[in-house]
Amino acid sequence: MVKEITIGTVKIGGNQPLVLVAGPCVIENETATLRCAERLMTICNGVSVPLIFKASYDKANRTSVTSFRGPGMQEGLRILAKVKASLGLPVLSDIHSIEEVAPAAEVLDVLQIPAFLCRQTDLVVAVARSGRVVNVKKGQFLAPWDMENVIGKLLSTGNDNVIMTERGVSFGYNNLVTDMRSLPIMRRMGYPVIFDATHSVQLPGGQGGSSGGQREFVEYLSRAAVATGIDGIFMEVHEDPEKALCDGPNSIKLTDLPALLQTLKAIDAIVK
Repeated sequence: MVKEITIGTVKIGGNQPLVLVAGPCVIENETATLRCAERLMTICNGVSVPLIFKASYDKANRTSVTSFRGPGMQEGLRILAKVKASLGLPVLSDIHSIEEVAPAAEVLDVLQIPAFLCRQTDLVVAVARSGRVVNVKKGQFLAPWDMENVIGKLLSTGNDNVIMTERGVSFGYNNLVTDMRSLPIMRRMGYPVIFDATHSVQLPGGQGGSSGGQREFVEYLSRAAVATGIDGIFMEVHEDPEKALCDGPNSIKLTDLPALLQTLKAIDAIVK
């Protein structure tokens, strides 16, 4: 049985319906972030899908040193706190260093460990010790069963509010693939599993100074993942992905989201 976790007003895991974790890749500015969060809330309320809002205050693993990283921790957390207070949505963002954990935990409902950092023991343990829900992304270099060791590090702190996210596996140069077997394998560990549909179609470094992506495949991978019985779907969305400051090629347009959620909700209902 998979553990059920409560995140604000959202329940994920157990036999709960599918949860959406969505938002822009990075906080571009306060106005755009609040507008995106409000539109997402309206869309999710319209199709009765629980929402956790995500946006990174700092993208520390961008391809190029000149890439836009976000407003930084202090300003980013202020904006996410405003989203939380004004809309009542649970919020999630990435943690990249131990020093970020304490201030981030004061605002965030979910602390996310990026895929590249999932093996960093001190960071993993520090995030778990915050007492917040932890979402750890499976590294692009790990087999699904390797996540048992990551889970062991988190549980060693006494915090068992743990979620795992699949975001594809490196396959040759500048390419990712998703092995759908990894989703039930990880879910057998007893904790909720999320599928990151938009990062799974990313082409890391595929544009030389930035990553490319194939957003046209998000729908197909999402449908396949939900059919395995996962607990949540993760998507980066934007009003105009072509103008996004980060991960535009793999982000989906907000206007395309309602129809996709209706399809995913129907598949989820059949499976569960």
